[in-house]
Amino acid sequence: MEKDNSFLGTDPVGKLLFRLALPTIAAQLINMLYNIVDRIYIGHMPVNGDLALTGVGVCMPILLFVSAFASLISGGGAPRASIFMGQGDNDTAERTMGSCFTAQLVVSLVITGLLLAFHRPLLLAFGASENTIEYAVSYIRIYALGTVFVQLTLGMNAYITAQGFARMGMLTVLIGAVCNIILDPIFIFLLGMGVRGAALATVLSQGVSCAWVVIFLSGRKSILRLKKDTLPIRLDLTLPCVALGIAPFVMQGSESVISVCFNASLLRYGGDVAVGAMTILTSVMQFAMMPLQGLGQGSQPIVSYNYGAKNAVRVRSSFRLLLTVSLTYSCSLWALIMLFPRLFAGIFTPDPTLLDFASRALRVYCGAMFLFGIQVACQMTFMSLGKAAASSAVAIMRKFVLLLPLIYLMPRLMADQTMAVYTAEPVADVMAVTFTSILFFFQFKKALRDM
Repeated sequence: MEKDNSFLGTDPVGKLLFRLALPTIAAQLINMLYNIVDRIYIGHMPVNGDLALTGVGVCMPILLFVSAFASLISGGGAPRASIFMGQGDNDTAERTMGSCFTAQLVVSLVITGLLLAFHRPLLLAFGASENTIEYAVSYIRIYALGTVFVQLTLGMNAYITAQGFARMGMLTVLIGAVCNIILDPIFIFLLGMGVRGAALATVLSQGVSCAWVVIFLSGRKSILRLKKDTLPIRLDLTLPCVALGIAPFVMQGSESVISVCFNASLLRYGGDVAVGAMTILTSVMQFAMMPLQGLGQGSQPIVSYNYGAKNAVRVRSSFRLLLTVSLTYSCSLWALIMLFPRLFAGIFTPDPTLLDFASRALRVYCGAMFLFGIQVACQMTFMSLGKAAASSAVAIMRKFVLLLPLIYLMPRLMADQTMAVYTAEPVADVMAVTFTSILFFFQFKKALRDM
């Protein structure tokens, strides 16, 4: 190899995290623009912008579902590739990447077929009403055609970051986001395509990003390269990746299920305004989580490489730094949202009724956001260490064991049933962070002893 990533085992941890995390944080924030820019433009459409925004918001479970399958395969594959590189086995790392690439192609074709066949009943089940269903259908029909681009862009970009090319990974999403920002107003307003234009702009932009990723991973600058002989699916390499990828899959896929439950409950208690507010709340939550996930992804190559190289000191110091930075960020953003909720909600809608309601709900929904730094730092470190069982347990506990029942339980315990639905989120977060912290304490000590 002309290049290597041995610097992951030698450079100062603080310098490395700064070097790798800044581009990945930027990449996460830029990636978030894909859907949020759509919502901002759609929410400001002169005719029925509020209904169109709600309709596109109903599509969110499907969008999260598509992204989750990228994490199922490559979310576990990228850390395993880093561990193999730390062990000096670049050939197995390369075959892992190639096998996951082909698996993602197969999965994306299956998902595309299912979405085109069943999108309308899915959207109705996910909370669309007779006022918003046509907006949702118009968006998802076009978005479904770009599933393969989304899968390969999100999935394979993880391998660029895993090799230490964080800046190149950032450029992947930057190129697509710039295209999306430029194309959105052209298709939505200038050509009068409305929500169909927003979907088309997203698909074309993801296509550009996908081409960038494949070209880089096939070229000479990449340490791990996509080659013809590495592309056949090898179950002995792919299945362990899927096992490790269950945690990020549950994290993202469960958002789809949770969104359905939230929307159904909110439609029952608060109507279209409450569902529209949920679109704004989830957008702000994405804004909060993306930098944290970027930090975790920036630390992943450092932790995984040094875990493979059995350097316990660097693994420990990497986690401590990740926890400190993550907690500082989550506390700071929580304070801003509590102080200025109307500022955040106003980004997505000028409608005074929706703005007032969303501002009030935002303080409730994000009430425990200051704890997210602990949750994400622990969960991402589980992933980096290849601890499939622990990372899956944490993800399942927060979403399915705690949040899902609370969505239906809280309205029975509070007088304001609509706000009670939003309250389920912070209550679940407090319980989940407690569980995660205890589990991590014991599992991390064991991992350090094993090294």
